[in-house]
Amino acid sequence: MATTQNHDADIYFVPHHSRWPFFGSIALFIMMIGVANWFNGVSWGQGLFFVGLLAVLLVLGSWFGDVISESLQGKYNDQVDTSFRMGMMWFIFSEVMFFAAFFGALFYARQFVLPWLSGEGDGALTNQYLWQGFVAGWPTNGPTAIGGAFETIPAWGLPLINTLILLTSGVTITLAHHALKANERKPLLWWLGATVLLGVVFLVLQAEEYIHAYQELNLTLGSGIYGSTFFMLTGFHGMHVLLGTIMLAVMWLRCAKGHFSKDHHFAFEAVAWYWHFVDVVWLLLFLFVYVL
Repeated sequence: MATTQNHDADIYFVPHHSRWPFFGSIALFIMMIGVANWFNGVSWGQGLFFVGLLAVLLVLGSWFGDVISESLQGKYNDQVDTSFRMGMMWFIFSEVMFFAAFFGALFYARQFVLPWLSGEGDGALTNQYLWQGFVAGWPTNGPTAIGGAFETIPAWGLPLINTLILLTSGVTITLAHHALKANERKPLLWWLGATVLLGVVFLVLQAEEYIHAYQELNLTLGSGIYGSTFFMLTGFHGMHVLLGTIMLAVMWLRCAKGHFSKDHHFAFEAVAWYWHFVDVVWLLLFLFVYVL
């Protein structure tokens, strides 16, 4: 049934003490111990990492379940809604800074590091002592022993298709939002389901791209600064697409159960904001990683 607002509008809802932050911190600690030992070659590290990851997912599912339950009980008034909106805005801003750091690393490598290594400007001594004979260029194909002799992925193949997929998904999520505000449930579920499907297709095509890069192009994480920045940027974006697709699927289930009304549906809006953010980041990736 649709969400109702029956909590006192003059009272800011404060939930009782929650056990989930305590359990969440333990789960994160276990996951970090696992991944640290896994990367250092300890046999039990991988297993512990997946145990911690499963615990984190269970905590998040239970925690969000409590929030959904409180919302359906009408405990959230306009003040709480404003808090949720501000929280989502700051979260997306933190994600913007996250990707800004990665794009900054790409810019620094291309505009400063490569010229220094090649001896341009003040980099004569750098070229002499670190890499004599290095010639700046992008991509940075170098000696085979340190990740050279690789090929890049053409921008006008799978990357272009994935760009069109994400642009289309931005349209379908917007149509789903309009259907929700018009209280048209069937179009809402169709357009939202299409958005989820497009997210899944994007992830499948990106996986195919990675397999092709590793098996046929010799483009790996070890392919110098080009390979590391390429997989860092596209990989973390793919992780965000996966998270966004999961959130969209949860929204579809909630819409199917009638959890939202045309006037009260911020959870849906928050996921739509996040998905549009993911779309914009991919457009920048397509331009600066694949095209330029």
